[in-house]
Amino acid sequence: MDRDTVEPEVASIPGERAREWVDYHHEVAAPSTYVYEFVWDHTAPAEGPFCTDVDGNVLMDLTGHVAAAPLGYNNPKLTERMAEFDLVDPAKIAGQDFYVASGTVDDHEFPTPADLMHRLTDRSDHYGMDTVFLSNSGAEAVENAVKICYDAGGDYGVTFQGAFHGRTLGALSLNRSKSVYRSEFPEVAKTHDVPFCADRTCDADSCSCGFFADETSQLRRMLRPERGYVDPDDLAYLILEPVQGEGGYRFPSDAFMEEIAALCDEHDLTLVADEIQTGIGRTGEFWASDNYPIEPDVIASAKGLRVGATIGREEVFPDETSRLSSTWGAGDIVAALQGSLTIDVIEDYDLMDNAVTRGRAFNERMRDADPEGVVDVRGEGLLLAVEFDSEDRRDAVQAAAMQHGLMLLGCGEKTIRVLPPLDVTDREIDLAVDLFTDAIAAV
Repeated sequence: MDRDTVEPEVASIPGERAREWVDYHHEVAAPSTYVYEFVWDHTAPAEGPFCTDVDGNVLMDLTGHVAAAPLGYNNPKLTERMAEFDLVDPAKIAGQDFYVASGTVDDHEFPTPADLMHRLTDRSDHYGMDTVFLSNSGAEAVENAVKICYDAGGDYGVTFQGAFHGRTLGALSLNRSKSVYRSEFPEVAKTHDVPFCADRTCDADSCSCGFFADETSQLRRMLRPERGYVDPDDLAYLILEPVQGEGGYRFPSDAFMEEIAALCDEHDLTLVADEIQTGIGRTGEFWASDNYPIEPDVIASAKGLRVGATIGREEVFPDETSRLSSTWGAGDIVAALQGSLTIDVIEDYDLMDNAVTRGRAFNERMRDADPEGVVDVRGEGLLLAVEFDSEDRRDAVQAAAMQHGLMLLGCGEKTIRVLPPLDVTDREIDLAVDLFTDAIAAV
């Protein structure tokens, strides 16, 4: 496959082999959130946003595996380095009970879990963060973030309408995007929510989102001394996605973020930033929080990092060693290696700058095309969204795009998210816009 010239080529999707594999999979797999009957052939050619399925269809994948593949498929700058590593067994150890490394701290060939943690603190030290707890997933990273906040003091938590923070039982209590996620499950008590101000023109004088009213915010009224219904001293945490993901790639207004920052400062609130989908360079900054005036006390990361990570200041974490643990957490040798090298590639090859340039190009070209039924094109870096006038049109466009060889993924009520690899090229942006607009015209 020549990435410089390849284009999608679809005969029939799903094809016969894909249908067989899907049927075979579901003979034993529990029901879950599968989007397409797409079966990636991991032995076939794939590079950048391009991949091949088991029936030989060549596709352009702009789902980014829900931001879990920031470098796309088989990035040579990553795979060539990984190929030098001789796979060992066990490739995972009980990493909160034992340690893994080779050579000396100053002289070793391959990054270790400790190196990954140092990379994360180096890129978070402007928030005063110097401590990391590694786990297996984003949901675990969130659960541990909330857990250490409760340990530090307070009974209440605040989340935001439209939020998604994971599917484990504790994280479900923080979700406000779809009722099906939480329905009939028990919840963590004393979890309140307020609107997320996603209209970027909103401020205290004019707000369509409901966060601001009567020249103040709902959150400020909630925390108001004597007259509010939550004492700020009893609030363990405020958890926020800098940009809401599952909720619809909703970008906050400046006034909203300024109010969050002001309230955190006034009441010394502990702010948890859920950067699982938005972090690791996706928005053109290492953390999406870096685009806003907020200063998180704790960051939850995963997906593109290949492991879960809860990052914060040392004093935020419990003193007792038995309060946090995870069997594989700091012991996944291969995932920690991939995570470390992914960070290195993003920074060594200026991919955050590329994200800003290519994201701006995508937005401009989609807006210039002005396709029917599109009501908004928005994004920060390569965290991109196209919103339609109805859910039915959005779903029809997503299905049509797949037949054109373009893989896309919905979010929110009527939005499609677009997540190219961070090294996407100008040619690939043009191709993506052409395929996208062709799919829109076909419905």
